[in-house]
Amino acid sequence: MSRVLRIALVDSSDASREAAKQLLLGMDTIWLEAESSRYEFFGEIINQTVPDISMVSLDGNPEKAIALLESLNAASPDCALLAMSASTDGQMILRAMRAGAKEFLTLPLNVEDLVAAIERIRSQKMGTTGTTRNGCQTIAIVGATGGAGATSIAVNLGSVLTAEDDHRMVALMDLDLSLGVADVFLDAIPDYTIVDLAQNVSGLDFALLKRSLTKHSSGLYLLPRPAQLQDAQFVTPESLQRIIGLLKATFTHLILDLSKSYQSVDLKAMELADDILLVTQLDLPGLRNVVRLIASLEQIDGLNEKIKVIVNRVGLEDGAISMKKAQGTIGREIFWQIPNSYRTMVEVRNSGVPLIEHAAKATITQSFLELARALTGDASDHAGDDSSAKNRWLAFWQKSKIGT
Repeated sequence: MSRVLRIALVDSSDASREAAKQLLLGMDTIWLEAESSRYEFFGEIINQTVPDISMVSLDGNPEKAIALLESLNAASPDCALLAMSASTDGQMILRAMRAGAKEFLTLPLNVEDLVAAIERIRSQKMGTTGTTRNGCQTIAIVGATGGAGATSIAVNLGSVLTAEDDHRMVALMDLDLSLGVADVFLDAIPDYTIVDLAQNVSGLDFALLKRSLTKHSSGLYLLPRPAQLQDAQFVTPESLQRIIGLLKATFTHLILDLSKSYQSVDLKAMELADDILLVTQLDLPGLRNVVRLIASLEQIDGLNEKIKVIVNRVGLEDGAISMKKAQGTIGREIFWQIPNSYRTMVEVRNSGVPLIEHAAKATITQSFLELARALTGDASDHAGDDSSAKNRWLAFWQKSKIGT
């Protein structure tokens, strides 16, 4: 089933109908199928267009609107009903729900409430089968130590996610607010940064959000770190939550490249993420930090089950700690192993071109493709065994002897 939800809207007020249209048109996961200002014609519109969601304003004529909800619920049970009103009268809300409305929103529409309601309806309609995810998959990536390669993984994972499926919309947010270099990895000179959004968070909408993003030739969208060190103070957990909420409404995948400071903004990003990729190398400082970080993050509700340990630069040194000993040290399975390919990585970093464009057939690039499939549930052999895809990759790497 397509991720895009088709919506029909009825509202007798030109002003509130136009405001709702502008919000809906800013969401790439929404298709505004039809609109009307007349309750009496809306039933026929639904019969002809068969949308996924019908948004019905109650304010023009509450009695007609409630009757319309009842008739739509009976005639088109597969169409989810969303009622709207400037009134918060409990009796009206109750009548709307009894008439078949799945959600009730207060006018004027608040973008976060609208997004949340649509995502709840999406989840109810599409369900979850197998490992397929619905809505926007949000992946936070953070290093156990400085120089572990978290930004490289963030940039290249985002690029392969975009390249592998034309229907994917992928954004990368650089949350290393002081020393982020995602823009350098993509050879981008952004006009706007995350600070432009954070400082205008009260009036933030989809139009401003899209203007603030830089699109790379790979198709990946970038929201870079602040240009000035002192501007990092403007990015707060509260502003970050609103920005991420809007990004989730218009993108299929969101990559969050975190700092190594594990401050409040980083923790908020982890809270909002579906997966947390904790990146390390096979050395004692990195593995000790993995143990320490997992122990700390386990104390925060909901984070432990999201953590996936990624070992980067496998094969860098003959004297590196073995994978078996590393897993014993950290007390959990290694989710993924990325081989060392020093020459290739230096080339892509210095040229500002992601691996998928510079060396599409390289072993390390194939590792990123497999990682993307494992995270999204697209790898057929990954669905039944969490370790099968990474084991198959490791065997391929050992056989090829590339990148050691």
